[in-house]
Amino acid sequence: MIERTVTQAKGQLSALVEAALRGQEVILSRAGRAVVKIVPIGEDTRSREPGGLKHLILPDDFDRTDDDIIASFEGGLP
Repeated sequence: MIERTVTQAKGQLSALVEAALRGQEVILSRAGRAVVKIVPIGEDTRSREPGGLKHLILPDDFDRTDDDIIASFEGGLP
């Protein structure tokens, strides 16, 4: 286990992250009390399949911008 103060960790953050990625427990403390544990994030195990939005039906004018929005950008509306 690696223990460092938050102040010490500022200068050693990359090394501490690497240690956590290698499986070591990294604990940061403040005022003599453990406050943070650095742990690696697990891999995303959710599966994704192509075609997930195939049921989505878009209207023919889905990319049309309303005239009042265009006018507001061009200074046509107060």
